[in-house]
Amino acid sequence: MSISLSKNQTVSLAKEVPSLTRLHIGLGWDPIKKTGFFGKLTGGSDSIDLDASVIVADASKNIIDEVWFRQLSSRDGSIKHSGDNLTGDGDGDDEVIRVDLTRLSKDAAHIVVTVNSFRGQTFNEVDNAVCRLVDESTGKEICRYELREKGSNTGFVMAAISRDGNGWSVKALGAPTNGRTVKDLAAPALSLI
Repeated sequence: MSISLSKNQTVSLAKEVPSLTRLHIGLGWDPIKKTGFFGKLTGGSDSIDLDASVIVADASKNIIDEVWFRQLSSRDGSIKHSGDNLTGDGDGDDEVIRVDLTRLSKDAAHIVVTVNSFRGQTFNEVDNAVCRLVDESTGKEICRYELREKGSNTGFVMAAISRDGNGWSVKALGAPTNGRTVKDLAAPALSLI
């Protein structure tokens, strides 16, 4: 059974899935449904171009790698991005980042998950934003964090997946920030881990 995380809640992935080797990070969202005359005129919604990304950092919070729509694979091949979804249309995950924990650099201590609006649309225009972790080997969802916040910000640091002596854990962050790409979100993201 999947765990629904609250903001700032941490869950031990090592305890939930001791044999976890491959992780599926799914991010999904919908454009907010518009009402009134203009909402009917435009069909009720606009497309939202959000971009899911991960920042890989060492224990000292130095960036090792970034995976995003302009770099769909980590340099070591352990992390792969599904590609850019320009609309947010459809059900389920809009963008997926897969992580092979067995191939990840031993120096990697943190995988920080971010989402940002490349076109500058704010999160006042986003509905149903969710970040979920799935055991890629079994297809079972481990946990999810549903972002309920709205705001004039163009990005969120969604979660941090961190490694310590006991294995991997995930912390739901939901921290608002601004930026068009993961490069803009890196400094605020690393300050949260």
